[in-house]
Formats: sequence, C-alpha cells, structure tokens
Amino acid sequence: MSKVMQQPIGQKRLTNVAVVRLKKNGIRFEIACYKNKVLSWRSGVEKDLDEVLQSHTVYSNVSKGVLAKSKDLETAFGKGRDKTEICLEILDKGELQIAGKERESQLSSQFRDIATIVMQKTINPETQRPYTISMIERLMHEIHFAVDPNSSSKKQALEVIRELQKHFPIKRCPMRLQLTVPQQNFSSLLEKLNIWNASIVSKDESGSQPSIICEMEPGIFRDCDALIRNLQGRLEILAISMHGEGDTHVDQYDDHEHVPPSRLAKESADPVVELGERVQRQTISAGNSSTEREVKQNKCITCDAFVGDSKQYREHFKSDWHKHNLRRKTRQLPPLSAEECLADVEMDDSTEDLKDYSF
Repeated sequence: MSKVMQQPIGQKRLTNVAVVRLKKNGIRFEIACYKNKVLSWRSGVEKDLDEVLQSHTVYSNVSKGVLAKSKDLETAFGKGRDKTEICLEILDKGELQIAGKERESQLSSQFRDIATIVMQKTINPETQRPYTISMIERLMHEIHFAVDPNSSSKKQALEVIRELQKHFPIKRCPMRLQLTVPQQNFSSLLEKLNIWNASIVSKDESGSQPSIICEMEPGIFRDCDALIRNLQGRLEILAISMHGEGDTHVDQYDDHEHVPPSRLAKESADPVVELGERVQRQTISAGNSSTEREVKQNKCITCDAFVGDSKQYREHFKSDWHKHNLRRKTRQLPPLSAEECLADVEMDDSTEDLKDYSF
C-alpha cells in the first residue's frame, strides 16, 4: 500500500485574528493583529507593538496567507521603508475588519447606551418622571433610529430627543442652578427668569449679593450664563437633570405594569396615552426596611455602610458607589453616602457634559 508524503504548504494560514486593511494607490494591504488589541493601541492604552501585531508582515490577503509583493510596497509606501514602519501606518490609518456578530454586538451595546442617555436626560411632562429604558428603546425603534458607529453616543442621544419630541410627550429634564448677583442687579435677574418661565425653588435676599435657586430648560443655559456674566454675578450648577420628587433610579422601575381589560382598547388606540399611563411610579421609603424580614446585615468598610444580605453585599462591590469610594480611599479621603456619591459624580462630569450639549 503506497503512502503519500505530506508536504508543507507555503501559505501562512491565520485564523482567529483581527485584520486591519488599508487601500493605497489602488492596492490592498492587510496586517494580522490580536483581537481586542487594535482599539487599545489606537486609544493609547497598549504601548507594546508586539502585543498588537501577530507578525511584522504585510499581506495582500490575510485569510489566504498571501504576502504583499515588495514592488507593491515600494510603490505605495516608498523605497527604503521598514516593514515595521509600514505596519504602523496600516495600523493607524487602516480600517479594522469586524465580523458580523461582533458588529451586531457593538451596535446593540451602543443602542443601549444611547437609550440610557435619553432616559437620563428626559422626563414625561405629565408625571415629571423619566420613562423606563424599555419604553425609550421601543420609541427609538418606532422612529426607525439607526446607530452611527462613527458618532458619539451623547451626540446621537440629543438627536433622538429632538426627533422624539416631534411625535411623543417627552421633554428635556430641567437644570437646577444657583445664581448670585449684586443687589442692584437682582430685579433684572428676576425679570429675565420670569421671561424664561424658570421655576424658582428658593431665594436668599440677605447680604450684598442675594442668590436664587431655580430650575430651567437646558436650552436656556447659555443665555443665562451670558446674562450672569453681564450682571457681574456667579452661576453654579447644582444638578444637570432634575426629576420629579420621590423619583427613584431607573433600575427600580418595572418594565411592565398591569393594565385593566377595560382600558386595553383605549390605550391601544392612542399610543401617547399608553406611554403616559405606563410610567411606573415607585417610591422607596426608608421605613419599609423595618417591616421586612430581618436578615444578616453586611457592612462595607470602604463605604462605611450596611448593604444587606450576602447577595446584595456582592452586588454592592460592583456598584459605582463602591468604586467611587475606592478611588477616594486611595487619595485618603473619607467615604461618601450613596446620595453624596451621586452628587459628587454629577458635579465632576458637569463641565464635560455641558460641552456635548447642542443648545
């Protein structure tokens, strides 16, 4: 029985790689990289080129293992160029080839991020409370919104809000500001706030520089900032987004609410009414904990607070509250409560957040 000797093939078959492709002078060039390393390199997280490239080789087709011709490399990149330099140029300017499932996963994740931003920045004008995340996603599907992977989530969220306002009862959350002006300019400030239909929360007219705390639409912020500068006053942002009193976090809203059969026909006929009536109104009071079954309380040393049973204790370590206090602990700062942590994070991000607004 004859045996066939297996000869090695001259192709370098690469699988499970991330391909970066660059077309230059009508010629296609590709390099083979490790998965999830290309974006880390472009963002500056990864510094070691060997951790990004599988080989310092330029291909014309990575999947088939076809190497690029030296003549083509000289034509496109010039003579005397090192292959590592060519790989760097392709890595920086080339297009990352993504598989269908990976692209679908990225678009789905960005769609969820956009919906979350829309939920945080808007309220139902009737209840002064935010819509649930599932409602926002459904409305985005109804207006046939398509995610642009090359645009930021915040920018697309603002576009979604403007489009939703044309069809559904939804409006931007008001901002809470503290305005301080000299005594002689205080009456002018009140007149302007009345024209802007701003809601005045409190006033302090004692001293030479009275102050006022008010809530207004985000679209008026720039005009208000310019007015305060002209009046030689001071503006302080207390909250970027204000919801109704007794409001809870979005995760505490139920996506579904029982609807009596007698109202089904009416709600199905009017989707606007359906949205307004399906917003869940939940308020968590501190007194409820006393009526619940007593369980073993676990204390988090970092946050200096009791966080409930073992399951809640594990979930607490994944929360933004715990992570924020960890960062404060490294700087030898005292821990904050959950409410103080939320306010601290909002104040830290206020400047960056306002830059992305299109008023």
